Amino acid sequence: MNLHLADTFTAALARLPAHEAKAVKSTVVDLHIDPSGNGLQMHRIDKSKDPNFWSVRVNRDLRLIVHKNADSVLVAYVGHHDPAYVWAERRRIEAHPRTGAMQIIEVRELVEETQQPSAFNFESLTEAPAAEELPVFAGLDEDQLMSVGVPADWVEDVRGATEDGFFKLAAHLPDEAAEALLEFAATGKLPAPAPAATINPYEHPDTLRRIRPIADQEELEQALSFPWDKWGVFLHPSQRSSVERDHGGSARVAGSAGTGKTIVALHRAVRLAKTNPRARILLTTFSDPLADALKKKLAVLSPETSGVVRRITVESFQRVAEQLFQLVHGARPRIAGEQLLRGLLKKAAEQHNVRGFSERFLLSEWTHVIDAWGIASAEAFRDVQRMGRKSRLGPNQRERLWPVFESVRSVITEQGLTTWATMFSELAETYSAKSEKPFDHILIDEAQDLGPAELRFFAAIAPVGENTLFFAGDLGQRIFQHPYSWKSLGVDVRGRSSTLKVCYRTSQQIRSAADRLLPEQLRDVDGVEDERRGTISVFEGPPPHVEVCGSANDEAAAVAQFIDASIEAGAAPDEIGIFVRTPQLVERAKAAVERASNGARPTISVMHLAKGLEFKSVVVMCCDEGVLPLDERVADAADEAELDDIYETERRLLYVACTRARDSLLVTGTKPGSEFLRDLMRERSPR
Repeated sequence: MNLHLADTFTAALARLPAHEAKAVKSTVVDLHIDPSGNGLQMHRIDKSKDPNFWSVRVNRDLRLIVHKNADSVLVAYVGHHDPAYVWAERRRIEAHPRTGAMQIIEVRELVEETQQPSAFNFESLTEAPAAEELPVFAGLDEDQLMSVGVPADWVEDVRGATEDGFFKLAAHLPDEAAEALLEFAATGKLPAPAPAATINPYEHPDTLRRIRPIADQEELEQALSFPWDKWGVFLHPSQRSSVERDHGGSARVAGSAGTGKTIVALHRAVRLAKTNPRARILLTTFSDPLADALKKKLAVLSPETSGVVRRITVESFQRVAEQLFQLVHGARPRIAGEQLLRGLLKKAAEQHNVRGFSERFLLSEWTHVIDAWGIASAEAFRDVQRMGRKSRLGPNQRERLWPVFESVRSVITEQGLTTWATMFSELAETYSAKSEKPFDHILIDEAQDLGPAELRFFAAIAPVGENTLFFAGDLGQRIFQHPYSWKSLGVDVRGRSSTLKVCYRTSQQIRSAADRLLPEQLRDVDGVEDERRGTISVFEGPPPHVEVCGSANDEAAAVAQFIDASIEAGAAPDEIGIFVRTPQLVERAKAAVERASNGARPTISVMHLAKGLEFKSVVVMCCDEGVLPLDERVADAADEAELDDIYETERRLLYVACTRARDSLLVTGTKPGSEFLRDLMRERSPR
């Protein structure tokens, strides 16, 4: 007899206090040892319309709710006696007659009987709506609705629902049905249902989103030991396809913030490790903090005792290169930092009497052109296309600038130093010539911010073969790297690029507001498109609040009130994030936190470090005129084209910060406020 865990159980378990959760876990372990329930006090739930619901006694008041048939036991819920029984009486679990997926269905009649009219009024959905509130799905027949997993007894409610009514109704539908209907509402197209690849309903892709089979005792202990969010247990079918698909060359998965690109990379790494126990796998990302976060999530997916985790190396781009540099040279690299480079560039410009170029421009040109592309001569600088650099440099300007960069490179070499880009480039040359590579599979998260030298490096350390290079990223979150052609460096993902369209992390209201900051369609230099239209979120929430205050003092009061309200609504202090544009503004954020009445200490960070972070509630503060976009960056623009590039990057920064929020978002500034705030508040023009 097989044991399964449902996401409704893991969610209910997470709400119990520690001493009760411990008792529940012990009971589930006993049930796994003997799924027949011998020795456990099991009772059929007579009032349930589903005859397969049973209760299992945990202690005097706690009850497990299990769904039991001839060959499987599904642990579906846990709670105190009366609420647990009510949960079971209002549901049934069955395979959908059309899709074949196992669904946990709310009994429609009982939902109607117990709903408060103010919260959900069935009659309001089926009455003749006003002309401006026509039913959204009236044009879909029963066969179409059933094809995407709508339970038969909910079909008429769906067909009569207006847009506002449907969002209330969606909470009572299986996820795959709600998401398909949301996509239809957004695009006018009903997505094709996930195919039933097997006659076993527990193996259907939609089933695996909410119900997980437990293979052994070790897997069960892991499932009960971690406060797993949905990403760690249940994959959406679109994600599962990206995880399981094999590629003969380099491949990429894209998608808006919160659509699960990192989740795909994690699951894909585990899948490759399990498929080939001898494979050496690298999972890498932009920074050390992001790599640490990946390690924690990987430990949840695959326990160390399974042998999988220790075969997956998880490090940042720079740490990987540093370790390979030590293997090649027997010593750690000595890196020239940004402060040293600024000083060297300034000094060289003065020595060569080069005027008319700001320090910021010189550093940017060094970082994104000279160092990134390994420019080593005046001729190479004269001919380089400067891909992604919007400011134009004529032949005379390049001739004047080259002695500055040549001097800086000479000083770095004389002092026995190197730069990250130079180290990546030299390692790329070293490993290109080697037939033996350090890894069999390389998966790169936050790939939109890979520089040319880093891309060459990863291409060089990857072998030729199937599934060797996999990228996950979002062009809309590119904030560190100028665009350039991947194809020109031998990495071509055309025809092997897919886009995720279902957002799990951020509410519909926050996601749609943040999307107004970016174009609906983004295209890289090689013509690969990230189509953002049609992206949907799987849950609703309050609309984000944008407040332009009369003073910093008024802003602090608004932020403190938001923090207090978030704590009262159930958010823990570490589930609240506050982001500002520059380090100098951190003190302004701290002053606002000090005014919160509950003494909470949320996370405070600059926007550049927001990548990869997630919070229930987020405040984006200090969005003042002159801060977004940042005045000093605007002043450094060499021409209109470069100014456009600065504005695009500043918009992406705000987008990244806003999309760290799951449930609630507050964006503040002082009058007159950033011009970007108007975009957050406006409605996207209808297509």
